[in-house]
Amino acid sequence: MYKYNFLKYSVPSVLFTLVIIGAGIAAYIVKGGFRYSVDFAGGTELRVRFEQPVDTEAVKKAIHDGWQGTVYSVIGSPELIVRVQQTPDKVDGLDKKLIEAINTASENNPGVVLQVNSISRTISDNLWSVWLKAILLALFLLTLYLSISFRPAFAIGAVLALAHDALIVLACFILLDKEISIDFIGAIMAVLGYSINDTIIVFSRIRYNMKKLKGQSLYDIVNISVNERLRRTILTSFATSLVVMSMFIFGGDTIRDFSLVILLGIIFGTFSSIYIASPIMMFFVKENK
Repeated sequence: MYKYNFLKYSVPSVLFTLVIIGAGIAAYIVKGGFRYSVDFAGGTELRVRFEQPVDTEAVKKAIHDGWQGTVYSVIGSPELIVRVQQTPDKVDGLDKKLIEAINTASENNPGVVLQVNSISRTISDNLWSVWLKAILLALFLLTLYLSISFRPAFAIGAVLALAHDALIVLACFILLDKEISIDFIGAIMAVLGYSINDTIIVFSRIRYNMKKLKGQSLYDIVNISVNERLRRTILTSFATSLVVMSMFIFGGDTIRDFSLVILLGIIFGTFSSIYIASPIMMFFVKENK
């Protein structure tokens, strides 16, 4: 028999995640949507170098108040990355005006523009289109693979678990008032890959035990399978979390949001493999036969 009865807590676990997702939906309505970086909203990005360490908070205030932009510090260097939603084709001398605002906030430590990147709204809209097509294609191929290799019920459980992981991370980001950027999308894709890998490992064990333990209830088979894979799941997730946590703490502002997405994905991806994917699969399988 199994050591831990994980399925005993499946309903409270689902309710817990629904509360987080519900809070995210409420925040989305109240805030009027997500905050998007220039990658998706269009805009301009400046990389500015200073002679001495700069007062980041003062620059952030000047950019936020005057241009509705964001500012990131570059770890190990007196540099800042400034992003605003305006573009040079709509604002004459945009980079000069931005550097003037920055130097006003840091008058005794003037900055020099190293690099200017601009992206139009048309290109950002194309990025959204490409990303959505990639996600839908990946989900379709995943559903097809799981339906053939396992059963359609397994495919439903895995896809809904992936949707759960994505919604949880999105909910956390809007609750923390983080912006959606191309780095966020890359991290989400990595998270979904990590999560589905863990889910398939658990599902493979369930499929094996459904043949080996034919006649036992599906409830017991799932609990036995999760217990048999528990040690591997915990060790893998813990080891990966240590690396990502180091990136989050010491990586600086430029990769902090990326690290946060990965960290949230590891936690909730492991959680969903046990408490979301398996119970949903059981709902559609009903019995071991």
